[in-house]
Amino acid sequence: MSNFEQQQEKIRSQDGFIAALDQSGGSTPKALGLYGVSEDAYSNDEEMFSMVHAMRSRIVTSPSFGGNRILCAILFENTMDREIEGKSSAAYLWEEKNVVPILKVDKGLADEENGVQIMKPMPELANLLERAKAAGIFGTKMRSVIKQANADAIATVVKQQFEVGMQIVDAGLVPIIEPEVDIHCPDKAAAEDMLKAQIMTHLDQLPEGKLVMLKLTLPEKNNLYQDCVNHPNVLKVVALSGGYPREEANDRLSRQNGMIASFSRALTEGLSAQQSDDEFNAMLDSFIEAIYQASKT
Repeated sequence: MSNFEQQQEKIRSQDGFIAALDQSGGSTPKALGLYGVSEDAYSNDEEMFSMVHAMRSRIVTSPSFGGNRILCAILFENTMDREIEGKSSAAYLWEEKNVVPILKVDKGLADEENGVQIMKPMPELANLLERAKAAGIFGTKMRSVIKQANADAIATVVKQQFEVGMQIVDAGLVPIIEPEVDIHCPDKAAAEDMLKAQIMTHLDQLPEGKLVMLKLTLPEKNNLYQDCVNHPNVLKVVALSGGYPREEANDRLSRQNGMIASFSRALTEGLSAQQSDDEFNAMLDSFIEAIYQASKT
């Protein structure tokens, strides 16, 4: 089997979860701050990205981090272009850790309109997908946000996600479609019902063999997305933590059969640049194990 086929089979059949290590320019200072690196520790973007790469490298090179419990890691473009221990980040993840590399491809969110934020235009997407494929990336991730239960606006979000998703499929990659419902949405359950209906409509229109993954907010109704989990065009349905504390995110996830974690802040919260390697590795191990167990249901 090719690497791509091996990676697809790993995601389809193995227990585990996705580590989201893709904080981008806007969220990097916050991620570094939580890690104990204040903004006065760097003076420009290059220094900032070098520091966040050091943080991510420490995570993925930890003995706690490996393909026995982690299926994939989502990378920021800047991380894809860097190396870990002398190998490209994607090659290190797959060859050394047996973890499938995924790339965040969106360029951020447009301003809120009608209670949603669609993705900004991605004029360089074709070039980025070509680079990603050459680097050994398996799939992509792109995020929109739903803040109100507005059926027409939610339909617009999902339509854009699937249109871009098909461009990614045609480039030989598997897209993670991520229409996040904000956990503070005033009628979150209704928004999720609208979202699920739209997703199912688009899934049912996909040609046979065109695979996508879905990244969705942990829902108010348990197993709301079971039809998505079971759909032949869906490789995996993964959950974002969305701002829920780690314990609550794990608890909610454990009640969703067939849905696995794709946590970012809930994976790394509590890790610190000031910790010794033994402290860091032990804490990361405990976080990974808790998320892994919640993802096995």
